[in-house]
Amino acid sequence: MNNLCAEIGWKSLNHDGEQLCGDHVETIRLEDDSTILVLADGLGSGVKASILSILTSKIISTMIAEGMPLEECVSTIADTLPVCSERNIAYSTFSIIRIVQNSIAEIIQYDNPDVIFIRDGEITEYEKRERLIGDKHIKTSTVRLQENDLFLLMSDGCPYAGPDRQLNRDWTEKDIAEFLQMLSGLGYTAKTLATQVVDECNKKYAFHPKDDTTACVVRIRKRNPVSILFGPPRNRDDNRRMMSLFFSKEGKHIVCGGTTAKIAAEYLGKRVIPSGKSVNPEIPPAMEIEGVDLATEGVVTLSKVSEYAADLLEKNELYAEWAYGRDAASMISRMLFEEATDISFFVGKAVNPVHESDDLPISFNLKMSIVDQLSAALEKMGKRIKVSYF
Repeated sequence: MNNLCAEIGWKSLNHDGEQLCGDHVETIRLEDDSTILVLADGLGSGVKASILSILTSKIISTMIAEGMPLEECVSTIADTLPVCSERNIAYSTFSIIRIVQNSIAEIIQYDNPDVIFIRDGEITEYEKRERLIGDKHIKTSTVRLQENDLFLLMSDGCPYAGPDRQLNRDWTEKDIAEFLQMLSGLGYTAKTLATQVVDECNKKYAFHPKDDTTACVVRIRKRNPVSILFGPPRNRDDNRRMMSLFFSKEGKHIVCGGTTAKIAAEYLGKRVIPSGKSVNPEIPPAMEIEGVDLATEGVVTLSKVSEYAADLLEKNELYAEWAYGRDAASMISRMLFEEATDISFFVGKAVNPVHESDDLPISFNLKMSIVDQLSAALEKMGKRIKVSYF
């Protein structure tokens, strides 16, 4: 077992005028720390294409996760999917990456644009072996992984994106590879890289995509643990035990909540120093505690972080707000979304009588709901999440 992990992010555009996307991305993370990723592009666009891509990606990913041979996976897809009456074709195209224990990438491709591979900031070729399975030409590859490797999977809506229905010869797979190469050394997350590729395609389409367009990025990176403390324990006698477990964790430490900050500072023998600086009127200012990487207010701040997390998983429209903001919610977001790979929540279940008054909409249930929503969103981002209650 190495100290690497696979960070995955994707974004899709619907064909102009369509409510559903004909591309679909499916991921499965296995107990042995392996990951299966499938990007399927359904024939055509709209409802039929959406159904084809969902069926394809779910069937293939499930079968591979069960250890079934590639030949059986492909033949099952051919037998399962309906046949297009116009073209007499019964498939969607697909790209597959299986990350085996964060050491090896097994790549399987059928009729999608070739997977782009960036290593050490350079566009890198990798061996592709062609196999004939039934009447389908399948390309398979194996790459031994190292830190900072980048893979880009894409549907055919990405290359040749242009404002009319003719191919844009100035935006080919090579151009996309060079665009990704330019961004590869800037420390962006997989989700942000995928978003930037798709947004660039959208510009090429003059914001009226003529095809479903999906980019999916896999970024190989070192594990980076972050622990977050939110609220005092229900039983005051558990203060030291909770603090001891929290501060014994490797990596960065975030403390959320005024009372929680006081308990943490007392445990460390330090003082809580208010910053007094409000850079965002909606978010309470951060505090300083020697030995803590970031100390903030609790419910309001984490509620905003949860909002940012939900947006990141969908349209990623609020990226600039949290990526460049100087308020406490933005700082937590950057630490959790961009830096962290393994996140441990230490959640105190004490009920604050002041928060339970009729005049304040902050309740114990709201606090627990924020933890549930935020941890679930982070898990969807591919983070390892552990939540401990006290």
